[in-house]
Amino acid sequence: MNMPFYVSPEQLMKDRADFARKGIARGRSVVVLAYAGGIAFATENPSRALHKISEIYDRIGFAAVGKYNEFENLRVAGVRYADMRGYSYDRSDVTARGLANAYAQTLGTVFITESKPLEVEIVVAEVGARPADDQIYRLTYDGTVADEHGFVVMGGQAEQLGRKVKEGWREDLSLGEALRLAVAALGSGEGGTPRTIEATQLEVAVLERDRPRRAFRRLTGQVLADLLADGGSPAADAPPAGDARPVPEGGPPEPSTGTPDDQPTDGPDDRPADGSTDEPDEGPGDSGTSGGTSH
Repeated sequence: MNMPFYVSPEQLMKDRADFARKGIARGRSVVVLAYAGGIAFATENPSRALHKISEIYDRIGFAAVGKYNEFENLRVAGVRYADMRGYSYDRSDVTARGLANAYAQTLGTVFITESKPLEVEIVVAEVGARPADDQIYRLTYDGTVADEHGFVVMGGQAEQLGRKVKEGWREDLSLGEALRLAVAALGSGEGGTPRTIEATQLEVAVLERDRPRRAFRRLTGQVLADLLADGGSPAADAPPAGDARPVPEGGPPEPSTGTPDDQPTDGPDDRPADGSTDEPDEGPGDSGTSGGTSH
């Protein structure tokens, strides 16, 4: 008679945690930090279609590291959660805290019950009317939620990069200063040898406090290059020429109720948070059994 294979619960949880951490560490780091005008997201990502930074709802952003297919399923589930809650109640009832709690339940359930945990780490951020109202939540593979203040670094050499961001971060950073700090941290890399990351190799987005309704905006091209330059001019903060809703000099535009078009259309993450047909049908619970690559 064969003896059943036995592993203690403590060892099983430790093995799962080690497995998830190794998968997350293989992904490129993401830096999320608050600045005077909102919240900025930055990561090294040469792909123009497979985004790690996305919009979830009007004033809520999402960033992730780990396996792309797994955190993409979580993003889609978050969009559905936000749309359903906003439709059933009110748009103001969709909050980063509620979304973080929903993600925590999914991550924790998969970690305990499935044979393989999700190899992901995510940040859910919401920009408020004032800096004190900003919310940044970090969620790990086992469903642990941390309410962060100021900045978050996850994936890759997160501990080393976090120390560099901590040295230069302050609450009154301008957008250009915040992005230069984030890119400098991302370029510090292994061994402490700094390297230059070109604007074309970056994925950058912001949640702008003064932007009406939809606060999320991607920064690309010459706008991003100007902001990363040491002497970036204030004009660099304006939307790119192709943006259909530029901010006029006299003040912000009126809220638009039409189809949003201020996002690029070359990837699934750029679709508005209203249930696009481009998005996969998988829910958050399906992502624990599928494979993928670190992103």
